[in-house]
Amino acid sequence: METSTIKRFKAAASRMTEDRILHAGHVLEVRPWDGGTITEIDLHLPTVDMHTWQAVPYIKFKVANFTYRDYTPFGWDAETSTCSLLIDTGHNGPGSLWARKLQANEKVQYLKIDSTRQIPHATDLVVGLGDSTSLAHLLALQQLTLPISRFAGAAFLPDRTQKKLFGEYFRSPLQILSNLGEVEEWVAEQGYCIEHSHFYLTGHEGLVTKLRQRLKTIGHQQIRVKGFWS
Repeated sequence: METSTIKRFKAAASRMTEDRILHAGHVLEVRPWDGGTITEIDLHLPTVDMHTWQAVPYIKFKVANFTYRDYTPFGWDAETSTCSLLIDTGHNGPGSLWARKLQANEKVQYLKIDSTRQIPHATDLVVGLGDSTSLAHLLALQQLTLPISRFAGAAFLPDRTQKKLFGEYFRSPLQILSNLGEVEEWVAEQGYCIEHSHFYLTGHEGLVTKLRQRLKTIGHQQIRVKGFWS
């Protein structure tokens, strides 16, 4: 009995500490895509200065008790302190469960906002490659690449409906393909200049490993990697 009381006291103390260090925002809108495996979330983060976002950022959200997941904001508007998330919710991890349950006007809490250290090159071609877990990261990289004509890339979404919806929802040079093999073939076909092309690989471990090997095989060395795991 005493042990149980001590555990409850420690849990309550931990929650109080956690609440003091967390920041808050709220949900403006939630848009689950047809098929149920991607959820788009618009947020208002009133205390965040988005003018300082020079590299692709990430936000460490509280998704359950003492549980956090990193998500990349994209399409941010610094004047209104608003941004969006695009979360792969096709599995039952704590982050996916959190995203599927969110509703408009609900409060969200986050521990910190930090940089992924992925900064688009100032003058060379920026090529983003990824999968369904990294769509937001690729869109954020696109937003930071000026002019947009210096940005290119591809990502794969196996679901045909999602591929169609991405094309309808976003104005992006990203090519949406069906599988990793198509992405590898697409890269090889582009004939990008080895000296003046910079690659940014994002997604699951298998994806970034295979794409890095493929790029090195055809001579590319200017490669940055950011992995995502559920």
